[in-house]
Amino acid sequence: METISSIIDFISNALWSYILVYTLIPVGLYFTYKLRFAQFTHIKHMFKLITEGVVSSDKDAEHVSSFGAFTISSASRVGTGNLAGVAIAIFMGGAGAVFWMWILALIGAASSMIENTLAQVYKKKNDDGTYRGGPAYYMKQGLGLGWMGTTFSILITVSFGLIFNSVQANTIASAFSGAFEVEPIFIGITISVLTAFIIFGGLKRIVSFTQVIFPAMAGIYLLVAFSVIIFNITELPSVFSHIFTEAFGIEQATTGAFAFMVMQGIKRGLFSNEAGMGSTPNAGATAEVSHPVKQGFIQTLGVFVDTLLISTATAFVILITDVHNTTEGLNGIQLTQIAMNNTLGDSGSIFIAFIVLLFSFSSIIGNYYYGESNIEYMTDSKLAVNMFRAGVIFMVLFGTIASLDLVWNLADIFMGLMAILNIVALLMLRKIAFKVYNDYTTQLKAGKNPIFNKKSIKELGDVESWDDEHVRIHEQANAND
Repeated sequence: METISSIIDFISNALWSYILVYTLIPVGLYFTYKLRFAQFTHIKHMFKLITEGVVSSDKDAEHVSSFGAFTISSASRVGTGNLAGVAIAIFMGGAGAVFWMWILALIGAASSMIENTLAQVYKKKNDDGTYRGGPAYYMKQGLGLGWMGTTFSILITVSFGLIFNSVQANTIASAFSGAFEVEPIFIGITISVLTAFIIFGGLKRIVSFTQVIFPAMAGIYLLVAFSVIIFNITELPSVFSHIFTEAFGIEQATTGAFAFMVMQGIKRGLFSNEAGMGSTPNAGATAEVSHPVKQGFIQTLGVFVDTLLISTATAFVILITDVHNTTEGLNGIQLTQIAMNNTLGDSGSIFIAFIVLLFSFSSIIGNYYYGESNIEYMTDSKLAVNMFRAGVIFMVLFGTIASLDLVWNLADIFMGLMAILNIVALLMLRKIAFKVYNDYTTQLKAGKNPIFNKKSIKELGDVESWDDEHVRIHEQANAND
């Protein structure tokens, strides 16, 4: 096992040190420039879009709203990365890693917008009237590269459905062990049963669950975390100074720690907000919207909520209490628990344990859906879906008793491979994405509620959605408004 762990650690470091660190930010900068800094100039518009209702002529179909798709992706996105991942980044890379998490979110938001817009363009309709889609679908339809779509489907199914879910379960078990001294195996059995109940209920049960649990858990956590920050408000200037000093520190540059710090910030930032990784488009494609760019904007907002609010709140709590420098032998979620304990007393660990349960369990459900959507891309077999469900339940149980380092390094490798494949596809489809975006902004500037018709972009060919009937339905809805 030690040899396997060493090999996995080597591959993970090589992938992130020599490829992804030099790919994610340049690509994000390119998309930011081509979209004319849309992630910054349209923030108010994003909040407006997230409340937009579903329009449909199909009375029997329960379409997923923009908010519903947002909560599926946010439930997956907001989890271990925001609590344990941030702690690991600070523990290993120092306070400066937080700055590079921010940079990835601000720049990577443009990549998130492109991938979710494309997911909407190439989405397919399910038998029950709902939609599915994601990178595998735009790789096959947009690029004509079925092998690429299949490869991505395998990577995301294994990584999110199996490995990432073991990471989430590992964090839950670690948090409860630290707070209550409960044996991990008992935690594993409990969350496995709960997972089975939700995932065997299909997409509609998943949406119903995430629409309730995500706003509640995020709101509670932010309320408590910001309370801790406010109680220690005089420490904030030194926290910011610490972050920026280390982010550009001479000491880090001369000791060779600078590149490692940047890598930790980008790695944990990507695990947390998933911008450009190709995961959130699987949720973004499920929404019923009048124009693909609407969901692109909404999922971009999710990147900001994840990193600039939730992850930053965790980072500030840790840095304010200075536990990363004063506590030995603890890493990951237990470091976050100790930070809370320093302000809230013993109740801090208990609070984090239950927040981790909510965050990570909702991530398990969102991650599962990403895998299911890609299983359906590869095969129509119900047996394959049920076998995948069984695999998810097993990995949740396995994750509670696995080694922390092994689980995280496996997650990093699959996450990195997914991101590389997805970024290649985004660059190849960039012209279509830019044309769809320009179509949206042209209508928006004209004072319209944008509606997309696939005929407006000849390169799209015969995509399944966005036909004349779609336009008629949404034009009628606009007229009624």
